[in-house]
Amino acid sequence: MKKFIGFVKKEFYHIFRDKRSLFILFGMPVAQILLFGFAISNEINNVDIAILDKADDKNSKEIIVNLKASKYFNVLDYLQSEKEIETAFQKGKIKAVVTFDQDFARNLQRPKTSKLQIITDATNPNVANTITNYINSIVVKYQMVNLQQDPPPQLVQSESRMSFNPALESVYMFVPGVMTVILMLVSAMMTSISITREKEVGTMEILLVSPLKSSTVIAGKVVPYIFLSLINAIVIVLLSVFVFHMPIMGSLFWLSIESLLFIVTSLSLGILISTLSSTQQTAMMISLMGLMLPTILLSGFIFPIESMPYPLQLISHIIPAKWFIIIIKSIMLKGVGFSFFWKETLILVVMTIFLLGLSIKKYKIRLA
Repeated sequence: MKKFIGFVKKEFYHIFRDKRSLFILFGMPVAQILLFGFAISNEINNVDIAILDKADDKNSKEIIVNLKASKYFNVLDYLQSEKEIETAFQKGKIKAVVTFDQDFARNLQRPKTSKLQIITDATNPNVANTITNYINSIVVKYQMVNLQQDPPPQLVQSESRMSFNPALESVYMFVPGVMTVILMLVSAMMTSISITREKEVGTMEILLVSPLKSSTVIAGKVVPYIFLSLINAIVIVLLSVFVFHMPIMGSLFWLSIESLLFIVTSLSLGILISTLSSTQQTAMMISLMGLMLPTILLSGFIFPIESMPYPLQLISHIIPAKWFIIIIKSIMLKGVGFSFFWKETLILVVMTIFLLGLSIKKYKIRLA
C-alpha cells in the first residue's frame, strides 16, 4: 500500500510540474464554460440599425426613441431615401432598416393603414427573425402605452422584408461558416504538426545545420499545404453550389483571392503553433481546442457578436475567421466588390505578415 501511495504522489508531482497539464486540467474547462456561457445566446443586444423616416412626425419619432432606449438596438444611421438601403446593407454595418410610411401619424386614425416596414439582413436567418420580432414587440408596446389601447387594434401594419435571403434558407448561413471552420482547422492543424514532426522523428537536426534560411524552411512548410487547402476550398464551393444551391452573387476572382489569403493566414497560424510546440500531440491539441471553439463561437458564424459581452467582442477582433466570414458573405450573398471589404482584407494581410514574422523569429531562436 505504501508503494502504491508513493507512486500516486510521484504522479501528482509530475502533473504539478507540467504547466501544460495544469492548464489543460484547470484552464481549459474554465475557458470553455465562460465562452459557452457568454457567447451562446439566442438573444440580441446592441444591434446596429438604420431609420428611414418618411413621415418625420410625432408618432414615428416616439417609436424611434423607444427603439433607441431599448438595449437591443443602436440607431447607427438615418437614411434619406430607399436608394440608400441596399448600399447601407452592403457596407455590412447595419442589420436592419426601419421605414415609416409618409402619412404614418395621420393613418393611425384609420386602423390597418399605417405602415411600418422592417427590412433585415437575412444572411443570418435566425438573427433576422429575432430582430423582426423584437421591433414588432416594441411597436406593440408603444401602441398599448401611448395610444391607450389594451389590447391594441392593429393600428400599425408591420411589413417584413428579408434582404439577400428572402426564403430564409439556413444553408446561406451555414455554408460560409462551415467553409471557414474547415479551412481554418484543416490548414492550421496540418501545418501545426509539420515542424513538431521533424523534432519527434529526429530530422530537425538536419534542418538546423543546413544552409537553408529560416524563412525558406517556413515557406517550404507552407507551400504544399496551400495547394492542398485550395483543393479543399474548391470542393467546398462546388458542393455548396451544386448540392446545396448556394448562390455566388459576386466575383469568382475575388472569392478565389480571398480564400487563398485566408488559407495562408490559417497556415501561418499553424506554423506558429508548430514552432511553439515540442510534440505533435501538443500541437494537435492546441489546434483543436485553441482554434475550434473561438472560430465557432467568436467569429459570428452562429451567434451574433454584438450580443456578446464587450471583452469577448474585443477578443473576436483577433479571430481571422470573423473577417473571412464577413468577406465571403459579402461576395457570395451580397455580390459586392472589393471596395466594400477592403478593410477586412487588409486586416487578414496584416495578421498573416505578423504570424509569419513571429514564426520565423521563433524558429531563429531555436536555431540559436
